[in-house]
This record gives sequence, C-alpha cells and structure tokens, in this order.
Amino acid sequence: MAKDGNESSKSTESNPQWTVPSIPIDSTELRVNLEQIRKKTGNSGDIIIREFTIGSNEELQAAIIYVDGIVNNITINQFVMEVLMNVMLSSIQRTLNDLIQVITDKIVPIGGLKTLLKWDELYDALLLGQTILLIDGSDEALAIATSGGEVRSIEEPGTDNSIRGSREGFVESLTTNISMVRRRIRNPNLWLESMTIGQVTHTRIGIMYINGIADEGIVDEAKRRLRKIKLDGILESGYIEKMIEDQNFTPFPTILPTERPDTVAANLLEGKIAILVDGTPFILIIPAVFNQFFQITEDSYHRYDISIALRLLRIILFIISMVGPSFYIAATTFHQEMIPTELVISLVSQLEATPFTAFVEALLMEIIFEILREAGVRMPKTIGSAVSIVGALVIGQAAVQAGLVSAAMVIVVSLTAISSLATPVFSIAVSARLLRFLLMISAATFGFFGMILTLIMIIAHMCSLRSFGVPYMAPYSPVKHVSNNQVRAHLPIWMRHLVPKLMKRPTTEQVGDQDDA
Repeated sequence: MAKDGNESSKSTESNPQWTVPSIPIDSTELRVNLEQIRKKTGNSGDIIIREFTIGSNEELQAAIIYVDGIVNNITINQFVMEVLMNVMLSSIQRTLNDLIQVITDKIVPIGGLKTLLKWDELYDALLLGQTILLIDGSDEALAIATSGGEVRSIEEPGTDNSIRGSREGFVESLTTNISMVRRRIRNPNLWLESMTIGQVTHTRIGIMYINGIADEGIVDEAKRRLRKIKLDGILESGYIEKMIEDQNFTPFPTILPTERPDTVAANLLEGKIAILVDGTPFILIIPAVFNQFFQITEDSYHRYDISIALRLLRIILFIISMVGPSFYIAATTFHQEMIPTELVISLVSQLEATPFTAFVEALLMEIIFEILREAGVRMPKTIGSAVSIVGALVIGQAAVQAGLVSAAMVIVVSLTAISSLATPVFSIAVSARLLRFLLMISAATFGFFGMILTLIMIIAHMCSLRSFGVPYMAPYSPVKHVSNNQVRAHLPIWMRHLVPKLMKRPTTEQVGDQDDA
C-alpha cells in the first residue's frame, strides 16, 4: 500500500480550548449542571433549557436541553415532555437508584436512548440534535434521539445530470444520504463506519463499503488517513479530499466526487469505498483511476455499443479541450506545410489582418472565455446562462470585426470550450483547462515538437500517480489483466461474468455465471 508522502504537512496541532474534556458529570445537583451547560455554550439563544417535574405529583425536578432548529419539536413535546410530566412513578421508581434505566426501559417510548456519563459525550449528543435529560440528584444524563429540523428535499443533482436513470441526488444530510445508498444495496454486508473530524465543527464522516468485495487494505488505509486529519473545521468533502489524496502537487484528481446515489452504489459493487461527509451533497469515491472520470452510470443503462462510442467520444473531447488551441498555434506558426494549400492561404490572410500572433490571439480569447464562464457560474441561474451566451457571441463577433482576432481562432476556442463542457466530471475538465495554457506556450515556442515533449511529460506524470496505492493509469500502465472490467471497456451486461478485479478481492460471481450454470 502506498503511503501518503506528505502526511506530516497535512496535519496540524489541535487546539485544546476548542475541545470538551472527557471528564465525568460529577455533580448531582441539577442547578449546577445546568449552569455548567449555560456557561459552556455562552448562554446561546438556540440552546433551549426547559425545567419541569417528572410525575403528576411533582416528585422529581428535571430538565431537558436541546438545540432549536435541529430537533423534531413534535417528538419532544409528545413523546418526551408529555410522557414524563404525566407518568405515575411507583415508590420504588421514585428512588434515584436506576431511575435513568427505568425511564429508558419503561417510560419514554422512543428508540435510540443512551445513558451519558461524561461531559464530552453530553455535548456531542446535544449538538447532533439529540435531547438531553438531566434529573436532580443524578450524575447521569439521558440522550434521547430527537434529531430533525428543516433540510433540503431530495432533488435532481446539479452536476451529474443524465438522460436515463435515477433523478435522485444527494443532499446535505448525512443520514438521508446513507439511506439513499441503503435503498439500492439491501445487503447486510454493506458496512458503514462513522467518525468525527474537525476540532471545532465536529463534522460527522461515514466510510461505506461492501465487506467481502472491497479490499481490506484500502479500507484500513482510508481510515488511517482520515484519523490523521486534524483541522479546525470540515465544511465540505473537498477538505477531506485534499487531506487524504496520495499526491497534492498534480492537476489531476485522484478521488472521484459525485452527487448521484446510483453512481456510489455502482462503485461500491466494484469494490470501491465511499466517504460521506455531513453538510455536503458531494460523496468521495476511492480509489479512482483516470478512465473512471469518463464513465457515467448511465453507460450501463444503454446498449453497450452506444455506450462504448459515447465513452470514446468523451475521451476525444477531453483531448480536444486540452490540445485544441495549441495544435492551431503550432500548425499556423511553424508547420504550415501540413495544412492544405487553400486552407493555409485563408488562415494566413486572416492572421495578416490581425495585429497579434496566433499565440496572443488564443491567449486573449481563452482569458475572455474563462471570464465569461466564471461570471456565468457566479451570477443568478436565471440570467447566468443568458449573459454567458450573449457575451460570448457579442464579444466574439465584435473582436473579429475590430480585427483583434481571426474568425478561425474564434472557431477553435469555441470548439475547445464546448469540448471542455462535455467532460462528465468537473474536476478532470479543470485539469485540461490548466494544462491547455502550458501546451499553448510549448506550441508557440517549439511547435509540434514542444507539444509532443510536453504531452510526454504529462503522460509520465500521470503514470507516476497513485490513488490509495492503485496506479492512476491502470489497467494500461502498468498493464494489468482485468477480467471483463468496465474500466477498460464497457462490455454487455451478459458478458460480465465477474465483478471487476482491479481493486477488489476475486470472490463474487454475478448473474452471468449463474445463468451459465
């Protein structure tokens, strides 16, 4: 298993003042414990403390504490407060001994009750949306599962759109996201391990994999890297991605983000691991190889010949988005003999009418297009796309008419931009956008020789990358025998006798073998 080489630089020291000490709740006085909570939370307005008496005969002083907005108020009122205030305690139950256990077993009709003995456990439960019950005379607390509050409803994903397939996309709730995967893989071997990361935010993380299919070494390595993260806050899965990837200094992504539950389910069945982060709809898939960024789950829903053609088209478009302008610069500047005579005469006449070289023209148009694209993303959706289209047409036509750029350059940059937008995963499309400028400089300096040299260095760099120990260019470099693997080509479903073997244990047989038997 490859070891992340810069793990020492990825970790920072924790700040003790942001952590709650793991000490017992030593006081039995309700007033003292409530004062401790008010002091620790700064008497915040959303921390609700309701004092009452347990039993209709006003027998025991108690209080519940919860955070407004992340709890289900109906559950608290009907199944906690109403039940506790109207309960008739027997003479035995009135004693404080085992009272928490009596409430857990016989009084509160809610599952997910847990006895808490330490302050850090109490605050963790409180901030996860659970209701804390404290009783005067007892040094124990009871956490009642009342999580709730308003969350965004399930909608179609904003980035992973498809023509055929599920319309569901992940949301910001970790619990909802887990349930969406569970509905697709109803198998007890689908395991989930939880942890909390973030000294201040205490963000919940879930590691999901199928036991028996996923490689245990990769699972252990993922958990080891996650445990080593020491940051103040985790606000999005991108924080996790940067901390656990094998190589930081590369333009290529080595972890696949997705918003689609069916994509996560398909990758889990192939032996991958999903990392779910509370508060974001983007789920991380590890390990991820280069070919995987051109696969979409929809490929499995179409005929295999159509899927193969579409996948090849995506790879070709990625190459065009990376080398399009540099190819035009090299051909028109250094290698005119490779262009048909009629075409080269037309291109040269256009270049003669502009004051700049082909490289400056391409650089100018690329910068203008990046400005329009960024503006289109940041503006409101209702006007963003319209402004981008109008801006591109008006500026492109005006630049040609003003003699700043040639019409051929506008065509090349437009084709490059459309090819970039057709790349299925945004993170790999951004890589092509960055490398495009490097290739343009190489083409303007040494022509095709500079381009080829730069491409060789890029390919060598890609071959050196690893994603949790798996070669990034596998199964092509190093060449690996992969039985019926969709990573290499999309095969018909009746030919997939075995689950892909690139990164899993060879144990599971699929429908094809059973039918043959």
